[in-house]
Amino acid sequence: MVRDTITLGGGCFWCLDAAFRQVKGVYEVESGYAGGDSEHPTYEQVCRGTTGHAEVVRIGFDSTVISLPQLLKMFFQLHDPTTLNRQGADVGTQYRSAIFCETEQQLAEVSSLVAGLEQEKIWSDPIVTQVEMIKNYYPAEPYHQDYLTANAHNPYCQVVVLPKLAKFIDQYRSWIQPGA
Repeated sequence: MVRDTITLGGGCFWCLDAAFRQVKGVYEVESGYAGGDSEHPTYEQVCRGTTGHAEVVRIGFDSTVISLPQLLKMFFQLHDPTTLNRQGADVGTQYRSAIFCETEQQLAEVSSLVAGLEQEKIWSDPIVTQVEMIKNYYPAEPYHQDYLTANAHNPYCQVVVLPKLAKFIDQYRSWIQPGA
């Protein structure tokens, strides 16, 4: 096993968390906050948009099973990388599209991949995803971890998370862990 880590922000972390927990080769998903200046921010502080942090998921993956480009392909299908500081009804810098890299090599690989997607003109609008080195990452409070499993009847989960997860599972069936 080759253990790698990438931290992704694409709107509410509950959606990304629920999807990436299903993926073969992903051995850990942790919801958290990254990219801001505040130390140990709380969910309430991040939601107010005053900390500079984005809601993110830190993904531990085995790169011998799933490559970083494949994970990023999934990430770009799970959210709209062309909307600045917004995903659906979630608005603010805390919901920005962002990729936080762990190493300079990863930063170069991700930057190249995003530039390639931009050249392909997959989306009619330009990609606004921030690509930068990880800074000030903090795990979210325990109740945010694997949020969907404990809160499937939450209205937000019913209206936003579950439909997005169903579409993701249908689209990436060959990458979904058995029993998911």
